[in-house]
This record gives sequence, structure tokens and C-alpha cells, in this order.
Amino acid sequence: MIEQLEELKTRALEELARIQDLDRLEEWRITYLGKRSELNQILRGIGTLAPADRRTVGQIANDVKSVLEGESAARRAQLEQIAREAEIARERVDVTLPPRPIARGQCHPLSLITEEIVAAFRALGYDVVEGPEVEWDKYNFEMLNIPAEHPARDVWDTFYVKTTDGIPQGQVVLRTHTSPMQIRVMQARRPPIRVIVPGRAYRYEATDATHESEFYQIEGLAVDEHITMADLKGTLTAFAHAVFGPERRTRFRVDFFPFVEPGAEMAIDCHACRGSGCRICKNTGWIEIMGAGMVHPKVLEGVGYDPAKYTGFAFGMGPERVAMLKYGIDDIRLFKTNDLRFLQQFR
Repeated sequence: MIEQLEELKTRALEELARIQDLDRLEEWRITYLGKRSELNQILRGIGTLAPADRRTVGQIANDVKSVLEGESAARRAQLEQIAREAEIARERVDVTLPPRPIARGQCHPLSLITEEIVAAFRALGYDVVEGPEVEWDKYNFEMLNIPAEHPARDVWDTFYVKTTDGIPQGQVVLRTHTSPMQIRVMQARRPPIRVIVPGRAYRYEATDATHESEFYQIEGLAVDEHITMADLKGTLTAFAHAVFGPERRTRFRVDFFPFVEPGAEMAIDCHACRGSGCRICKNTGWIEIMGAGMVHPKVLEGVGYDPAKYTGFAFGMGPERVAMLKYGIDDIRLFKTNDLRFLQQFR
């Protein structure tokens, strides 16, 4: 049994010296020090020896067990140190290397087109103003010549805001257009006025390829003495040339908007077919881009302006529509999906 213990010790230490990872070390521990190990079998068999041999064999067996446990612990510590050093080496940073370049972001296509539109009107002397998205009914409708009973209200599927503190229901809305800023600006300033108003608007509409319940709009307003429809046409034609190219032709046709009189829709000749007719322009040769018109005298009277002295024009466009025309985008929902494959095209 003593020879068996010595042979076991030699064999175990030789195998231990060849172990190079912690998983294999655990297997070694189970083989030589586990409950069912050969060493434990020998220890359990000491009781069958003669009393004179038990002490000697037991002492040798305990010494072998102690040596194996000590060498195992030392080997474990050594392997753990090697693993830590390898991990540190993998994570080491060479501070002499040049830094990794930081990926540059880019503007959203709607931001790009809004900035382009704003720049075009700033070049014509327009100021940029912004207003609240949660608006009073009187600014969103009443003072724009759209009273409560007016059928034109059906055009705007309005989100009404639930109110407290004694405010009557139906008096606060999510603005359906940026036109309320016409009133706010005219109340705060005296002519001459030339402003554009970019911002978000909201309407309760079903989402499809050309409609969203949340969208952007850019409103424009000019008020001064002797402003005519010719000024409106010249201003918007200059805008179309700045954004879509100097070769673009424009067309104005009579249309109805409650807060302008007369009202008009503005269109440009189709960029795809150059006016000859195609699928994009529905074979008309023209694409509508905004509504416009002369500010209604009742709107001027409502803010304290004398309509016999002052006249003005207003217009409103959707940057999404302008971007879709300029960049050839066929679905408005692409602006909101945050798909980098789509967004990275615009730099």
C-alpha cells in the first residue's frame, strides 16, 4: 500500500506539471482528490491493516494528500496569474497610436431641407420665428377667419387638449398648422413684417405614403403698404428657383383658404418629365408644393391693422413634401423610421 501511495503521488505530480488551464486542473482535482479518487479509496482501506501498520500507512497517506493539495493550490494560483496577465495584455492600450476617428453624424433630410428653405427666405429679408405647438383655438382658428361654425374646420382633423382650471373644453388644441404665428407676430409688431415660421403641426389623419399625424410646416407672412399679388408671385418664384433650380417654371391657380383672399395654389413643373407628363405628376406636368394668397382683410382688422392701408400675403408649405420632390422620395414614412440606410444618403 505504501508503494501504491508513492506511485500515485509521482503520477499525480507529473500530470499536474503538464496542466495548462483551469478546467483541466479541476478535472485533475476530481481524479486525485475527489470523493471517489484512488487516494480516498486507499484511505478507506487503512482500517483493514494490522494495528501496527495503520499509523505508518495513515501518516504516509495524509502526507501524500497534503502534498497534492498544496501543489494543486500553487498550480491554481499560477494559472490564474497567467490568465490575468493574458487578459491585461489583451486590454492594454497603446497610447502612442493615433486615436480612432470619431464617426461624424449628419443632419436629417428634413433638417437639411428646412435649413435650405429658411436660407432662401432669409436671403429675401425674412426673419425666422417659432411658436407654441399647444395653441389656443382663437389663434389656430378664430382669428384666422375660421369661426366655430365654419365648414373649413372640417379640413383640419384637430387634436383637442383636455384642460383644467376652469378653461372651457375645446379651447386648447395641438396646432394644425403654423399659421397661428401670423396672428401672434402681427399683434407683437407693426408693419413692415416679413417672417417665416418653421415648426411641427398635428392632425388626426391616417398614416400612409403621403400623410402623417405629426408633420412639419413652414409658414410665411409679409405685411406692408402696397403689397400685391405680384409680390407674392415674385417671392415664391425666387424661392422655387433657389431650392429647385433656376430652370424651374412656376404656376399659380386660384384656390380657397379661409384666411387669404384671393387664395392660390403654387406648383412647379415636374422635375422628372420637365412638364411633359409622367407618373410622378399624374401626367399633368405640374406638382403642387404650397398654398398661398393675400391676407384676408378680416384677419388684418382682427389684429388692429387698417386693411385700407396695409396689405400682405401668406403662404404655407410642408418640408416633407418639398424634400420628397427634391430628393425623389416616394413615402413620407421613411422620414420617421430612423433607417440609417435611408438617412445616410443625405449629407
